[in-house]
Amino acid sequence: METVAGTVTHDPPPAAGGRQGGPLIVTEDTELLDDLLRLCAAAGATPEVHHGVPERRGSWEAAPLVLVGDDAARRVRGAVRRRGVVLVGRDQDDSGVWRRAVEIGAEHVLMLPDGEQWLVDRIADVAEGVGRPALTVGVIGGRGGAGASTLACALAVTSAREGLRTLLVDADPLGGGLDVLLGGETAEGLRWPAFASSRGRVGGGALEESLPELHSLRVLSWDRGDRIAVPPQAVRAVLAAARRRGGTVVVDLPRRIDDGVAEVLTQLDVGVLVVPAELRAVAAAARVASAVGMVLRDLRVAVRGPYPPGLDDREVARLLGLPLVGEVPAEPGLARPDGDTAPPGAVPRGPLARFCKEFWERALVEAGAA
Repeated sequence: METVAGTVTHDPPPAAGGRQGGPLIVTEDTELLDDLLRLCAAAGATPEVHHGVPERRGSWEAAPLVLVGDDAARRVRGAVRRRGVVLVGRDQDDSGVWRRAVEIGAEHVLMLPDGEQWLVDRIADVAEGVGRPALTVGVIGGRGGAGASTLACALAVTSAREGLRTLLVDADPLGGGLDVLLGGETAEGLRWPAFASSRGRVGGGALEESLPELHSLRVLSWDRGDRIAVPPQAVRAVLAAARRRGGTVVVDLPRRIDDGVAEVLTQLDVGVLVVPAELRAVAAAARVASAVGMVLRDLRVAVRGPYPPGLDDREVARLLGLPLVGEVPAEPGLARPDGDTAPPGAVPRGPLARFCKEFWERALVEAGAA
């Protein structure tokens, strides 16, 4: 067994999708129990507590994670061997803890307080049910007004219509808010400033439930306040939580690359650079691609017409040296004279929705998620 900072490190047992429930805690040490209950609360899990092996048939075997206090090791020695058992203690100098871990078949030995963050992460994993991470796509304009926000919304609306868990993330604080584009600026739910103090691990389920739901998808947008940035650590924590929920995550990116945007780029699977078919737009897009490409390896180009003589989508892709996603079609009727707004991609048989559906079909196959 390999020891790192007082713990035996192995991957946690695989969990199926969906919420799996809280861990089983076995201890009579009231101080240790208080600590474990606190860590379960931090991970958003409700545990089952016993002084020894539960009398109820199957309880020990069915728990997604078992936390055995060092004081209770003797009482669980005869229990059925299973994966996901953690022996939790406090005395770093007690060499006997390793012998007791072997006796009960523990996969991990964890000492508090050093191993608290590791344990919170493991508890949250089993509470949420960790499966395939979300396919995460970033959309960025090659120049201002390229239509990146429209495409990002259309991709998210299409993904949700196809039955996928979908989160649309607005990473551009100066863009006016994607909730506005979706007609949901007054919808109840949290916006980016509420997560500015997030550190460490954010619960994926709690994040999803806290956000506005518009057109069968969740939206993380900006409010109309003065804050125009959140710390990179908060961006990292929120995006990681979103990815753990599975499905798809679509991020509308600004053209400026700051520390927060760099954090988003590190978590993208695919980037789509939206470029109007104009020579000046291609020149501007080349600079954006150069900056984004320093962080994101898989960057592709989607071209918007109309085309001047001698220029088409393939030529734009060639000039930029990027793989071609295709031509983004125009979709009339998005903004109506009466002020009512149809979300981009909302018409299933519309050209934009068809483009987005084909994009997801290809991307999901490439990711092995289809």
